Order: sequence, then C-alpha cells, then structure tokens
Amino acid sequence: MTGTPSYQDRKSTRVYRDAKEMVNDYLARFSEKVGAPIEPLDDDGYTEVRRGSATVGINVLAAHGTLLLLSKIMQVPNDGREAFYRRLLELNFLVTSDSAFAIDKDRDAVFLRALRRLGDLDYEEFEDLLSTVATVADDWDDRLQELLPG
Repeated sequence: MTGTPSYQDRKSTRVYRDAKEMVNDYLARFSEKVGAPIEPLDDDGYTEVRRGSATVGINVLAAHGTLLLLSKIMQVPNDGREAFYRRLLELNFLVTSDSAFAIDKDRDAVFLRALRRLGDLDYEEFEDLLSTVATVADDWDDRLQELLPG
C-alpha cells in the first residue's frame, strides 16, 4: 500500500506543503540554534552546511522521497586500497553512527553519507542526523589521511 508521505513535525505539529518547505524550516531552526547562517535549499533541493573542517551537502531528493547528506572526506588513495577499504568498513561498524563511509566511483572519492526517508521526518531527527554527519566528517577527514602509508 502506497500512501502520500506526511510532512508534519511531531513536536510542533506543523504541517508542511512538501519536503522542501519542511527541510527549509528545519534548516532555519538549525541555523538559529548553532548561530550560523545557512542558505535555504536551491531550486534543485540542495544546500550546504559548514561545520569545522567539514562541508555537508544537504540534498532533498523529493522524487525519491529521500534526504541525502554527503560530506566529501578525501580522494581514494592509489596505494594500499584493500587495507584502506577494510579500515572504512571497520569504521562503519560503530564510529559513523547513523552515517557511513562510501566510495563515489566516478570521482574516486570517499564520502560520508546518510540517507533518511523524508516522510515523517521530525526536526529532532533532522538535527541529530545533520550533527552526526558533520561531527563524524569533521573528526575523520584528517584522521583518515593520517592512516595512509608514507
């Protein structure tokens, strides 16, 4: 059974027209909380948040009903790839929380990513997911470089 997604914040009970309106409201609330300006989503449903050394791309993929958070960590190393990939998988087990390291084969780059269904997403979940991705990306963008040989 396929239903229409619900874009309503549980705590405030505010109902939104669509996912972009909901995420823009959440971005404004997050911006106010952290005391840093955040641009609203553009026409394609994208904006960025900078936290520490990490930039987190926020993507509302409305056609897929998905929120995608991405932060580029580094290029995939040329040497020792097998050991590097194993380390990423080990880190995914516990260190990354609700996010995970992933490889973009077209860019040959490591990203930290998190996916969440947009329907029934409330502000607290959004804030937690964005904070988690930003914190893990900020913690590991330099640390992974240090693990490389040479």
